[in-house]
Amino acid sequence: MPPARPARTTRRPLVVLALAAIVAAGTLTACSRGDRPDPTLTAFLDGWRSGNLDAVGFVTPDGTAVPAATVVEDIKTLSGDLATKPPTLRVTRKPKVTKDVADAEISVSWPVAAGLSWDYTSPVRLAEDNGKWRLIWTPAVVHPQLTSGDQLTVRATPAARGNILDGAGAPIVEPREVVDVGVEKQRVKDVTSLIAQLDAAFRSIGQVVDMSGLPAQLSAASDTQFIPLITLRRPVYDQIRSRIQPLDGTVFITRMAPLAPSREFARALLGTVGDVTREIMDATPGRYSVGDQVGQGGLQQKYDDRLRGTPGVTIALARKAADGAVQHTELWQSAPKAGQPLRTTLDQRVQNAADRALAAQARPASLVAVRVSDGAILAVANGPGGAEVNTAFNAQVPPGSTFKMVTALGLLDAGAVSLDGPVNCPQTITIGEMSFKNSNNFSLGNVPFRQDFAQSCNTAFASLGEKLGDTGLADAARSVGIGVKWDLGIDAYTGNVATGGSATDKAAAAFGQGRTQVSPLALAGAVAAVVRGQWQQPKLLLDPALAQSAPAGPALKASTVEALRMMMREVVTYGTGKALATALGGPVSGKTGTAEYDNNPAHAHAWWVGWQGDIAFAIFVPDGGDSTGASVPLAGAFLRNLAG
Repeated sequence: MPPARPARTTRRPLVVLALAAIVAAGTLTACSRGDRPDPTLTAFLDGWRSGNLDAVGFVTPDGTAVPAATVVEDIKTLSGDLATKPPTLRVTRKPKVTKDVADAEISVSWPVAAGLSWDYTSPVRLAEDNGKWRLIWTPAVVHPQLTSGDQLTVRATPAARGNILDGAGAPIVEPREVVDVGVEKQRVKDVTSLIAQLDAAFRSIGQVVDMSGLPAQLSAASDTQFIPLITLRRPVYDQIRSRIQPLDGTVFITRMAPLAPSREFARALLGTVGDVTREIMDATPGRYSVGDQVGQGGLQQKYDDRLRGTPGVTIALARKAADGAVQHTELWQSAPKAGQPLRTTLDQRVQNAADRALAAQARPASLVAVRVSDGAILAVANGPGGAEVNTAFNAQVPPGSTFKMVTALGLLDAGAVSLDGPVNCPQTITIGEMSFKNSNNFSLGNVPFRQDFAQSCNTAFASLGEKLGDTGLADAARSVGIGVKWDLGIDAYTGNVATGGSATDKAAAAFGQGRTQVSPLALAGAVAAVVRGQWQQPKLLLDPALAQSAPAGPALKASTVEALRMMMREVVTYGTGKALATALGGPVSGKTGTAEYDNNPAHAHAWWVGWQGDIAFAIFVPDGGDSTGASVPLAGAFLRNLAG
C-alpha cells in the first residue's frame, strides 16, 4: 500500500485584525509576566474533546467576544463526518508570547478507521485581555484550510477481504456473485399478486421470506426506494430468474460477496460476513461505521481483524459555492490495505461429502472428520443446512457406548481383561442401588470380552467399572486427548471424565453415561489416537499458526491398541455396526453409541465413531435414539459420498 499522502495545503496566516489598534486604544492591557497562556490552551484541547468549553474564553480576530457554546457548535459543524470521533489533541509547540499575543501549534489525530488515523498540525493564537488569556477563534483552528460554513467529509473504500483457504491453499471463502432481490414502489401495480408470485418462487428453491410487512414498507417508501427482500447466490437466483424478473415491481442488484462454495459448506465453523449490527457497534465504540462488512460467527468473526484488512479513507473539505453547488477538496487519503487470508486444514472433498450426508437428515446432526496421520481436521459439518451453532466442536453431551472404546483401552492396558477372556453379559445387573440393562433387554451370557464389545453389552461393562479404580477411566480418556486442554484457535470442548464416585457412578461411566461429557471433535480425535497409536492434538489452522498447541500424548501400548483396533473392526463385521460391512471405500472400524441424557430411556442421542483408511470421524445425532437407525446410516452416506 502506498504511504498515506497529505493533501497539498496553502496555509494562510491567521490575522488578528486591528490588534495593534486595540492595544493602542487600551482594550488590551499588559499582563504580569508570570501569567502564561498555556493553561488556556490546555483547557481548550480538553474542552474540544469533551464538548464543554465553558472554562475557556474566546474572541474573534478583531477582538469580539465569542460565547463558548458557539465555539462548541462550530467545532461540531466543521468536523462533519468526524464529529462523533473526537480527535486526540496535544500541544506540539508551546505558546510563544510576543507582547499580548501568543502563537502555538497543536497536533490533531482523528481516528478515521480501526488502526488508522489522520494526523496534522494546526496553528493556534491566543490574546491577552486585562490579565486573562483568550483563544482567538477561527475555523482554521480545526484545520488550517477550513473556513466558516465548511465541513469535513469522510469517504471509505472497503478493503478486499482475505479469503479463507483449505489445506491445499485453495480458496474456500472468496468473492462470489450474488443478487439482491427487492422491489421498488413506483414499479408495483398489484402488491397482493406480487407477494403471492414471489412467495411461490422463493419456496420452490427452499426459501421462506416473510413479506407480511411489505405493503406497509411500500406505503412509507419513496417512489424509487429499493426495498430488499432476499440475497441469493447467482446460481440459485438463476433457477427462478425467469419467474421473478418479469414481475411488476421487482428490482435486482448484482454484487460480489465473500462466500463458501455452498450455503451449507462448514457454515457454523466458517461463519458469515454481513453488515455490522448495532450490537457490534455498541460493543466496540468507534471501531465500525454503519455499512461496514464484518464477520459474524465462526472463523469470520474470530479473525475479523485479520480478514477485513484496513479500509481506504479519503478526507475532503466540503464547501458550498455561490450557486449552491458543493465542492470537495481532498485533504488526505489512505489507500485500502487488503485483508490477510486464513488457511485452514479443511479438505473440500471431505467437507462436501459430510455436508451432503447430513443434507437429507430430518433432525440436526454433526460430523467431524480428522486425518489420522497428522491430526488435520478435514470436515466440520452441522446440518441440515449448515446450522448456526457449531455443535460438532462445542456440544457437551454424554458419549454413550462409544465410550466403551476408552473403557476397553483402560481395561486392556491394566490387564483387567483380555480379548478372549469371558465377561458375563446378563440382561440386567444391579450395582449399588441402580439396575442397569442392555438395549432391548438382550443378554449374551458368559462370552469373550471382544463379543461384549462388538455387540455393545452395557451390563458387562458396568460390571467392570470398579476395576479401573478412582482415576483409571479418566487416565485412559486423557491418554487419547479427552479432557486435555487444547488450543484450536477457536472454541472447542475437549470433554470431561469425573474421577472417584460410588460403585454405581463407576458402572455408569464405564459405558459412557453418568457425568462423562464429550464433543464430536473430542471423540474423533480419540479415534485417531487409537489408530495412530498416540494422541496428537487435532489442528484446524495452518496460517496463522497457533502460538502453542498441546503436546503429543505418550505412545499407547502397542498390544493394547492392536487389540482395541481388532474389536472395533468386529463391531462392523458382526456387531452393532454391521450395516457398514459393505461400505464403499474399504474396511471400516468403529463403535456405535446410544446415550441417554435424562431419566427417560426414550430420550437418547445416537453416535457413531470410527475410521476408514486415514480418516477418523465421529457422527452425533441429538435425540436420534437407536444408533443403528440414525448415526450408522449417516456414516454409510458419508463414506459413499467420499468414494463417489
